[in-house]
Amino acid sequence: MAPPPRAGRGVVVLALALIVAITVTDLGIGTSVHLGPLLVIAPALTASFAGPRLTALVGALAQAALLIISVLHGGLTTTNHVAQLIALAVLSALVVFTACVRERRARELSRVRSVAETAQRTLLRPPPRRIGPLRVAWLYLAAEDEAQIGGDLLAVARADNPTTRVLIGDVRGHGLASIGEASVVMGAFREGAHRYGSLPELVSAVEESVCRNLDEVAETTHDAGEHFITAVMIDIHDHGTQAEMLNCGHPPPLLIRGERVTVLNSRRPAPPLGLCALCVRNDRTDPFTLEAGDMLLLYTDGVVEARSPTGAFYPLAERVASFPASSPDALLHRLHRDLLEHTGEQLTDDAAFLVIERTPSRHLHRPHLMSHGGGSLPSTTG
Repeated sequence: MAPPPRAGRGVVVLALALIVAITVTDLGIGTSVHLGPLLVIAPALTASFAGPRLTALVGALAQAALLIISVLHGGLTTTNHVAQLIALAVLSALVVFTACVRERRARELSRVRSVAETAQRTLLRPPPRRIGPLRVAWLYLAAEDEAQIGGDLLAVARADNPTTRVLIGDVRGHGLASIGEASVVMGAFREGAHRYGSLPELVSAVEESVCRNLDEVAETTHDAGEHFITAVMIDIHDHGTQAEMLNCGHPPPLLIRGERVTVLNSRRPAPPLGLCALCVRNDRTDPFTLEAGDMLLLYTDGVVEARSPTGAFYPLAERVASFPASSPDALLHRLHRDLLEHTGEQLTDDAAFLVIERTPSRHLHRPHLMSHGGGSLPSTTG
């Protein structure tokens, strides 16, 4: 048995001290008051932190202490002392049995959790730190307890052109129930990224796969509403500064360039994935430039819809504009800490960040926000 943690050792010491204190007190006050039955507290307290073996040991010590009290207070032939010894033995045995059941269930839970974590890591394979001319960092915050991923999805893959293809998306709903739908999108994206030459073709292939498989993987038992996935897919060419985006109803990415933060609103937004017959797929993309040193921040709506205790939404663009531009990892660290401070450590929806930088470059200036509305994607050259 593994040694108990520091808090557990303290409880065991306390249980032993209780045995000594109860025994000494009972012997000191004479036969007018019987404190021996209180000895059952020691094994019960031990079972809350220790395993069945240590609990049984403490129970045996408590039984020995009661035996000493019985011998010194009238002997073992009195009915009262016999009843106390039998009661303590039965109660100690029940406590040990409970500790055995709890330990077995803890082992089973640990195995199940290990399998679940492995499955989640397999589904959401971490993007490489470097891919082509890009440096990549990502952060996933699952709202559901014991979950590493949920309804948000992100992936990075290579095409043959040579091009890096990027996906970030958000399944309607959140938590473990959304993993099936997220797996369909990511599987179709990873397979199609190597097969289709253009971004619209890739988006159409992912849409076909979602429509074909959504009914089988969607959680319809507890959520009978519409099931769809918002997403942004981006092609970043290795040579030059060209990139293109196709936004399927997802929050717009942020482009950080020197002292500017640009909101990349789409001129040609497409409907979310999974609407199938109800949507008309967009065959035109939104081009933009990603120069050396630029950082592209993609995120899910769990970020911008995160509320403070007073109900205020998280102002992502403004917060990014207040951070010194440095590296993808440093930016994620600041965003993670700032988001949790804003929400009071409580997230009600899954949240994901993906930061991409073209070639390593550090900028120590503080960027200021430039928001572009009107559904127009501005030029980011110069």
